[in-house]
Amino acid sequence: MSGGFLDGVRVIDVSMLGPGALGGHLVDFGAEVIKIESPSGDYVRQMTWPIVHDDHGANSLMHLHINRGKKSVVLDLKTDGDRASFEKLVKSADVVIEGMRPGFLDKIGFGFDRLKELQPSIVVCSLSGYGATGPYRTMPSHGVAYDAWSGVVQPTTDEDGFERIPPLVNVGISAGPAFAALSILAALVRARTSGEPASMELAQSDASAYFDWYRIETERAYLRPQAEVSGNASDDGERRGAGLGGMFEGVRYQFYESADGHVLFMASEQAFWRNFCEGVDRLDLFEKWPGSTYADHARNNTELHVELRAIFRTKTTREWLAFGDDKNTPIAPVNTARTILDDPQFADRFTWVDADALGSDQLLMPLHVHGEALPIPTRAPDLGEHTDEVLTSLENNPSSLI
Repeated sequence: MSGGFLDGVRVIDVSMLGPGALGGHLVDFGAEVIKIESPSGDYVRQMTWPIVHDDHGANSLMHLHINRGKKSVVLDLKTDGDRASFEKLVKSADVVIEGMRPGFLDKIGFGFDRLKELQPSIVVCSLSGYGATGPYRTMPSHGVAYDAWSGVVQPTTDEDGFERIPPLVNVGISAGPAFAALSILAALVRARTSGEPASMELAQSDASAYFDWYRIETERAYLRPQAEVSGNASDDGERRGAGLGGMFEGVRYQFYESADGHVLFMASEQAFWRNFCEGVDRLDLFEKWPGSTYADHARNNTELHVELRAIFRTKTTREWLAFGDDKNTPIAPVNTARTILDDPQFADRFTWVDADALGSDQLLMPLHVHGEALPIPTRAPDLGEHTDEVLTSLENNPSSLI
């Protein structure tokens, strides 16, 4: 793929910190993304760990990943000359991203109405912490806040009785940019076909909650009477906890210790459960506890739990994976962010770009396009690295940028 699906699309990215990942998604598909920075720059370069030290100085892995492939242009939007340059950039662009607190662009005179005057088919997307409406809209925040707000992450207590943030995946700061990128692409299709502009905004907290829609909608459904909303037939209609909260008591769908690690056993369908029992030569287990056709986890069956615990300790994780593949029984490996690096499925599905090219070893978007490959982004820019190049091109060839 020479230039990517978004080759020829120009994006003006006015963002700081995590929302910069939105423009990063568009870079991965070949868009030209121009990151507008104040003279002091985006301090994401020094934010979080690890910090990579090389000829470009000390830069965070977060900066190297979410700003890879972008061009950095320094503009002081308080000055008339740089505001004029920003206007020229907008005239040449398809998309403007506001990755700040809501209303930042409007406050400096570049709200949607003004942006439409400059570029009638412009697509504008604001990505912020809590969004442009609601009582939290002006509150300062960071990434974990969105998952705490949405209920995705819960505090844990250490041995000294202190509350701690558990080591979980950040959802909001990842899902927010992804949802916003999808929204931009939809609006861009309309703009290209009808010339109609769009202004939209999305919050990282919203994204965290929507990512957890299944649990939230389950709790909402449980507000209705039992006669209207019940549990599975295999549970005799008893309501389980929402989402994975209903998995704790499971036996046929549960984690088990292997000879060298752990596996996830998922024989909740009767057919898979029979395949497993036949495969380990324990058809007696199936005859004693055949289960229901679907979604039967044998909840709280301690006797069966003890039997399965002993069985799974007899093989290594790799042996159980081979067994599951051969016997058509769902069994998955249990990885960490460290061990997944050595997982053969991970090695097959993901493409690495090494540190020589991007400053740190980085993963490309795991999209597989038949007969094509996504473009390889360039290294995340130094502050103002492309200011002269971009502004000179605006002066010399303005028509070529439209």
